Amino acid sequence: MANTYTWIVNNMVSYPQAEGLTDVVVTVNWTCNGTDGTYNGALGGSTGIRLDATGPYTPYSELTEEQVVGWVKASLGPDQVNATQNDVSAQIANNYYVSTILPNPWG
Repeated sequence: MANTYTWIVNNMVSYPQAEGLTDVVVTVNWTCNGTDGTYNGALGGSTGIRLDATGPYTPYSELTEEQVVGWVKASLGPDQVNATQNDVSAQIANNYYVSTILPNPWG
């Protein structure tokens, strides 16, 4: 079975005001999870996001995880995205750990 990868946004850091806009995301903390169906791997990181004041702006309340993951991958570039997924694949190949992702107990 081929490995599958899921990129998750853990949280975002934003400036209250920037370039005349409000709640502007400047950093995304993320995790790339992978599985082969039995074994799992994960790698996390933080990626800075550059504001393009000339481009379209999505209000914070309207952001989607898909959009933000797209920003992360664009900021990392294809080589780093592949390297991240390769690191997760190595964990899986080494049967690094079988894990369960539990929700935070505080909410």
